[in-house]
Amino acid sequence: MTLEIGLTLGLLVAAIALFISNRFPPEVVALILLVTLLMGGLVSPEQGLKGFSNPAVVTIAGMFVLSEGLRRTGVIEQIVRLLERIGRRSLWLAMVLLLLGAAALSAFMNNTAVVALLIPVVLNLAQSANQSPSRWLIPLSYASMFGGVCTLIGTSTNLLVSGVAEQRGLTPLGMFEFAPLGLIFTGVGMLYLLTIGMRLLPDRRAQADPAQAYQLGRYLMEVVVSEEAKSAGNPLMEADFVRELGVEVLDIWRNGIRLLPLPDRLIQAGDVLRVRCPLDKLEALQTRYGLTPLPAAQFHEEPEDYLLAEVVITPNASLIGKSLKQARFRNRFGATVLALRHRQETLLEQIAEVPLQAGDTLLIRAPRERLAEIAQNPDFLLISQRAFSPARTGQALLASAIMAGVIVVASLGWQPTAVAALAGALLMVLTRCLTPEEAVQAVDWRLMVMLGGMLALGTAMETTGAARWLTTQIMHTLGGLGPYVVLAALYLLTSLLTAVMSNNATAVLMAPLAIEVASTLGVDARPFLFAVAYAASSDFMTPVGYQTNTMVFGVGQYEFRDFLRVGAPLNLLFWLLASLLIPYFWKF
Repeated sequence: MTLEIGLTLGLLVAAIALFISNRFPPEVVALILLVTLLMGGLVSPEQGLKGFSNPAVVTIAGMFVLSEGLRRTGVIEQIVRLLERIGRRSLWLAMVLLLLGAAALSAFMNNTAVVALLIPVVLNLAQSANQSPSRWLIPLSYASMFGGVCTLIGTSTNLLVSGVAEQRGLTPLGMFEFAPLGLIFTGVGMLYLLTIGMRLLPDRRAQADPAQAYQLGRYLMEVVVSEEAKSAGNPLMEADFVRELGVEVLDIWRNGIRLLPLPDRLIQAGDVLRVRCPLDKLEALQTRYGLTPLPAAQFHEEPEDYLLAEVVITPNASLIGKSLKQARFRNRFGATVLALRHRQETLLEQIAEVPLQAGDTLLIRAPRERLAEIAQNPDFLLISQRAFSPARTGQALLASAIMAGVIVVASLGWQPTAVAALAGALLMVLTRCLTPEEAVQAVDWRLMVMLGGMLALGTAMETTGAARWLTTQIMHTLGGLGPYVVLAALYLLTSLLTAVMSNNATAVLMAPLAIEVASTLGVDARPFLFAVAYAASSDFMTPVGYQTNTMVFGVGQYEFRDFLRVGAPLNLLFWLLASLLIPYFWKF
């Protein structure tokens, strides 16, 4: 082993450890790797930065815009309305059609967008039938993954594996080359979910009233400012109970008139304050700060222009890793966070300092007009209602035609997939299906940065000989057992890595290794590339291995073990199918 190989493998191990630890966002990990590779001379600047112009990265950016065009023009909304009408007659039929619809849509557009649009539908249908949403949200996430493995553009993972193959001088993966095995996966997966899976899913019934679900009655109260209170006559931000106890003031009533709790608002004796305060600090409010609690019967009614809503932090939100305080949440969004469902915990105290993660659910209180803005923000998924602004339904047919054109042009080989995707994205803007601002916001730029950086590591693995060295070690262990066993082992390793780190990062790391393994065995690399693509797109065991799992995690009030219980048998089933059928569809 040379020094360069040792350094490259050390960076590979460090990257995996950082991804698993979640200490840094994935794009930061990728940039750390890129800068280290460049400064260490393991790749040249041209090689290191080439990943940002990789056709797969360009295609993924274009697909984000195309998916947003379909969403903004109401194409999916029309399908949703049909499902809701069916749901009034038969919930079971509506849910089965919803899962099939999620799979079909995810084959051609970003499955994160599909799941975001369908989560409120599942909640509404479950509520109308008095069923728990937790029975259907995991199947929704899984169904979107089933559809993603049916086409080249169904998931960014497929595009990345194809891009790596093309970069190594191999034939890119075809648009519908995934379909035969992908459709088998979809059929088997659906059958599993609707039979065995349904028996393993939890039945957690959420309270219809968010305030009751989060037990806010114990923490929201109204207090009267006494004559002796030291805070009387001081601005709200300088009030002693705010600074010392961290009590948050939500409303101020003075002589029957409601006032906004502005930081510089002077507090007066006799003011009634609606505050969020833990019970263990209630006595201190009264004895040390001169604030007398009112009985619940005398509480003011919630203002009509304010709403309670639950929002989920999306997988690519800019808020990830930041606390509410760091993000200046209240100033930025005009909303107050009353509670936070963070992984398996519901937090009602000291939530301002908790770093937010994808899938966290926030209970917010906001003016109606600001809630409409939050609903349109890509950082959030509002699960209390689908949308506040009407879709551009007049362009729905046009957006569908553009998407269909991209698929036809790319699948027939008239233009490279990246060119077709870029042209379709441009047409979405030129035909006003999207505004330029919406198109820019639709692209997950953090993902673009991560992919560009991780592709540089893949290049270093090849140029330094690290991939060849790793392949030699694998061959010493498994090479004598033949390509079938090696393929099964490669699928299993990719699947396990995807469960604990980014699916895209796993694909970028494993695709070059798959090519080297095939070269050493003296067989075609295509079966091994498809094994990596399918495995990296099919993590059912954890809520962090795939974005759609993260999205439904908090909404469904799931626990980590729920995904393991339902998803582990499905992962095992897909591994067995892949090991048997990949060599049948793609000969060694």
